[in-house]
Amino acid sequence: MINENKNQTDWEQILATRYDNGADFWATPDGRLGIEKPISTLTALMIISELNVPRDHKALQGAAELVLTAIRDDGRVRIAPKGAIYPCHTAHAVTGLCRNGYACHPRVQAALDYLLADRYEDGGWRCNKFIYGHGPETDKSNPGVTLLALDAFRLAGFHAGSDRISDLDRAVETLLDHWIVKTPVGPCHYGIGSLFMQVEYPFLRYNLFYYVYVLSCYEKARKDIRFIEALAALKQKLDDQGRMIVERPNRKLGKLAICQKGKPSATATARYLEIIRNMEIDQT
Repeated sequence: MINENKNQTDWEQILATRYDNGADFWATPDGRLGIEKPISTLTALMIISELNVPRDHKALQGAAELVLTAIRDDGRVRIAPKGAIYPCHTAHAVTGLCRNGYACHPRVQAALDYLLADRYEDGGWRCNKFIYGHGPETDKSNPGVTLLALDAFRLAGFHAGSDRISDLDRAVETLLDHWIVKTPVGPCHYGIGSLFMQVEYPFLRYNLFYYVYVLSCYEKARKDIRFIEALAALKQKLDDQGRMIVERPNRKLGKLAICQKGKPSATATARYLEIIRNMEIDQT
């Protein structure tokens, strides 16, 4: 059972979609892990991590095992039997695994090593898929993928006291720079506009809340005026009781109690308080 039955109804709703893609653990019969009808194996892992689901639950273990098996010997993740393999696939997969306690698994470590070795020249991560053409703005890393990767690395402990932290500082800088640039950048055209500034939860896509949450784990960001400005913008989203209001839930998750549109979310507020605690680290 979920701890103290918290989020039990939400978990039951997610669990009810377990076979909807045709196979178990939110996968398709041919083994695709990224089909969002309504949610994929990868997305399920991301959501499960917010619901206090016991790690020994069969559905969590089954989904995790599918993703672990999809990690190739070189560290890349193949989320479908055919098609290209992109850094976003690897970043998404390892983030979901790390969120659910698999950061120390040898296959996850191999994927993290691959990501560290496969950064773009600006320090972030970039998928070579040019759906918007080859304009000059595409000659940058993809902010959304970079945010996912930094989430995985902080969960794996690379963000604090690690000899690899300097490898990640450049990725942090690319995201801080995007706060100033704001225009869509990278081959997938991630931008900072009105939609980005609306609070989304759970953390699935590139948006203000997820951006501040992940960057708050990195000392380089916490001391930067660009991050301080982003944090100040996020603080304005709290209600008069200091609770985080979800403004733009994923449309497929709108019925979950943890992310009701326009309402305070206890779990989202708990994540916000983690940000505040991270900010206090530098004051001790």
